[in-house]
Amino acid sequence: MKPAALHAPSRDAGDAPVLGRIRVRGQVQGVGFRPFVWRVATELGLAGWVRNDGHGVTIEAEGRRDGIQALVARLEREPPPLARVDAVDCRLQAVPGGAACAPFTIAPSRAGAVRTTAAPDAAVCAECLRELFDPADRRHRYPFVNCTHCGPRYTIIESLPYDRPSTTMAGFTMCEACDAEYRDPASRRFHAQPNACPACGPRLELRDADGRRRGCADAIARAASRIAGGAILAIKGIGGYHLVCDAGNARAVSRLRDAKRRDGKPFAVMAANAASALAWAECGEHERALLESDARPIVLLRKRAGCDARFPGVAPELAWIGVMLPYAPLHHLLFHELLGRPPGTGWMHAPQEPALVVTSANPCAEPLVCDDAEALERLHGIAEGFLLHDRAIRTRCDDSVVRATPAGGSLVRRARGHAPRPIALAHGGPPVLACGAHDKSTVCLTRGDEAFVSQHVGDLDNAAVRDAWQAAVAHLERLLGVRPRLVVHDLHPDYASTRLGADFARALGIATLGVQHHHAHCAAVMAEHRVQGPAIGLALDGHGLGADGGAWGGELLHVGDAGAARIGHLATLALPGGDRAAREPWRMAAAALHALGRDDAVAAYCPPDAAPVIERMLAAGTNCPPSSSAGRLFDAAAGLLRVKPRMDYEGQAAMILESLAERHGDVAPLPGGFEIRADGTLSLLPLLDAIAGAGAGHAARAAALFHATLVAGLARWAVTAAREHGCRDIVLAGGCFLNRILAGGLRRALEAAGLRVHEACRVPPNDGGISLGQAWLGLRALAAGGES
Repeated sequence: MKPAALHAPSRDAGDAPVLGRIRVRGQVQGVGFRPFVWRVATELGLAGWVRNDGHGVTIEAEGRRDGIQALVARLEREPPPLARVDAVDCRLQAVPGGAACAPFTIAPSRAGAVRTTAAPDAAVCAECLRELFDPADRRHRYPFVNCTHCGPRYTIIESLPYDRPSTTMAGFTMCEACDAEYRDPASRRFHAQPNACPACGPRLELRDADGRRRGCADAIARAASRIAGGAILAIKGIGGYHLVCDAGNARAVSRLRDAKRRDGKPFAVMAANAASALAWAECGEHERALLESDARPIVLLRKRAGCDARFPGVAPELAWIGVMLPYAPLHHLLFHELLGRPPGTGWMHAPQEPALVVTSANPCAEPLVCDDAEALERLHGIAEGFLLHDRAIRTRCDDSVVRATPAGGSLVRRARGHAPRPIALAHGGPPVLACGAHDKSTVCLTRGDEAFVSQHVGDLDNAAVRDAWQAAVAHLERLLGVRPRLVVHDLHPDYASTRLGADFARALGIATLGVQHHHAHCAAVMAEHRVQGPAIGLALDGHGLGADGGAWGGELLHVGDAGAARIGHLATLALPGGDRAAREPWRMAAAALHALGRDDAVAAYCPPDAAPVIERMLAAGTNCPPSSSAGRLFDAAAGLLRVKPRMDYEGQAAMILESLAERHGDVAPLPGGFEIRADGTLSLLPLLDAIAGAGAGHAARAAALFHATLVAGLARWAVTAAREHGCRDIVLAGGCFLNRILAGGLRRALEAAGLRVHEACRVPPNDGGISLGQAWLGLRALAAGGES
């Protein structure tokens, strides 16, 4: 946060009253900031007012100089829980005519050019939970309880400034009691825009599998009963619908998997609290802090023995499981019902048996369902009942996913609880729109020296997701009140994001800029950590179009002001069958054996009917484009170890390989397992040769050996490059750095060599964060071209 700037009057006014004109920027709307200012100003005996406007919060405070200085100090030190104060500016001037007597007030909001931000959605707070389970409270068991410290924000906002008419609560007229709270500055619900109660607010409704209304007075009780009986329900949440079933019911989980056509992809599990998860997952201090944070993300936890038996089919073949805690009042009420309505709130902190599969309701890789009519149509045949409500969701938002790191947490998916929180940049410029990648797409819009990365949009393979991409752009434009001056996209001409960006730019008559995929990966980390460069960038992922038109994915870059130079790459392997090799690791095993000159062993790794064809393709180089992809290197190792000949979902083979290595434990790198060639290429062929043919009983040790040797090779490669180029900063970017063994081992090795290591934290290292890097490169291009 920038320190307050205090501009004093030109002459000493002694004890004479002064007027402080104060502006506060940051996340200061919809978080209880104005009542906080009112309470502090009243306590300090100040007159004046506070109001929201397009820039944030404006205050005029009149009184003694020391009182105004105390107010400014407390604005910086003691903001409300959900607030984020970026800057406080105060200008003081003398007030003629004696001290003011009027009380401090909260003035109506003023519209204008928007310079503030929308707050992310926040988990229900402890005070609201106390009311939720207090039989004497008027909001007892009301599933939409909220206050200025918690509840929906980003997902219900239509536009800024953040006031009730600009949200999807506009259609609910507050009752007398709620209106009194809303207007009382001393209330926790003063200007809590989603404020409501059973008398005037949204209501739940239970419907059957065909969408017919059920005449059930207690929708929550009936829904819990159906879940306990093995049903799959579609439940409307904060940012969209979830599909929910009993995590311990193998038949329900299997039906859900079949209905969603999810194959082996893991589901997330919701536990009643962190203490409950300890029975079947390892949860350290960092993990617990993430689980219980206001964002309430899905946190990847290492499984304990017996976890798979307890939750059959939930996260098969993996060493970890995604765990989340209740964040909406409705979630707490469902657990309360499943436990038989225990009195008080003590049950929320004690270990509990029930656990629920809670997965995004987005069939067939389509966008998350958030509209009621859409849910009844698109989820028909999947859901066996619908628990919906009449508060509209303005912006669909999946659950965020994080992995704990020694530094805190690293995002796997950035969505609810994190979007649209801005990322402060080292410098600003004209607004830039960055289009992101084709898969795991996000968009990023800059305003001044802030970058706003959207929620996770998804893979742009179908029209519905592309429509969601366009909606995300339009919503950010509306919230931020800016119109882009430049559109930045990936170099790949066939990415849907590239085409969508070109259409957007053409409609506005503005310029476009294409940037190389791995350069953008590295730039995202540099933007987040304000690394100005030069730096060595290590970008490891599955695929990205290279500057030479080739398939890159294991890149060593020198990133400086003039751009990024490729100074090394992983030794290429053929992709037999092109894109099919990314889904069938046995093909990459065949490619590795061919590269090793062991063509006589290829047939043993191929399906019988495919072996002759693959052998001919590799021998002739037909439909076998070369790739430096680190993702395909992992697939080659998995194929050679026969752990997953064909994948059910992206990255599955590498995740199983990591799981095997985690379960085995540490091993020493293979001596001579890698080679750094004179042209800067890093070859792991000796390692692949060593693990080829490892028996089924040795797969775990071979997986651990693969990881240890890969880390050692990458570390030596990067350290050598850093010394040759005089760089101390190393940037680790790309989806492969979601691998905990790889990221952690490489960080330790590089720091031991005296280098500064930077990793993605506030955006994912995978393609979900690439829009931030594109935006940063766009700003730098504008600055280099003289625009400001």
